[in-house]
Amino acid sequence: MVATPGQGAAESAAVLDEVAGSLIDVWARTHNAPDVPVPATQLRALFVLERGPVTISGLATEMGALVSSASRLCDRLEAGGLLLRDPGRDRREVTVRLTAEGRELLDRLGRRRREELARVLSTMSSPARNALLWGLAQFHEASATGRDGEGESSFPMPA
Repeated sequence: MVATPGQGAAESAAVLDEVAGSLIDVWARTHNAPDVPVPATQLRALFVLERGPVTISGLATEMGALVSSASRLCDRLEAGGLLLRDPGRDRREVTVRLTAEGRELLDRLGRRRREELARVLSTMSSPARNALLWGLAQFHEASATGRDGEGESSFPMPA
């Protein structure tokens, strides 16, 4: 399926839905590498923790999981040296955060993702790459507006 100028939102959504799989494939290749020590669900939890410490109940909410499931997930990540628990003053509200090893894993994956994306983008013409980045920035802004009412894009606009 190919996008055409002037097509409606429904047609554009169908094109985006079809081609988004390519982006997801590029993204996922780095996460599924043999040297990544955790399965996808645990990695998802680490991505939540990348934004900062959170309570186990907050992690469960972010992941759409039961608190007991999130707690067991944290057990495995803690055993792997990727997160630390901080019981704090109220032992019922345990906070979890990344360890240095957890941060290093996410940094390494981020570098790999950017390298893989750069490899793909380098095969595109400069105008096509700029159009893609501009369109993605617009998409990001539109989705942020619909989500939280703000609409400020954190992506730089290509020149």
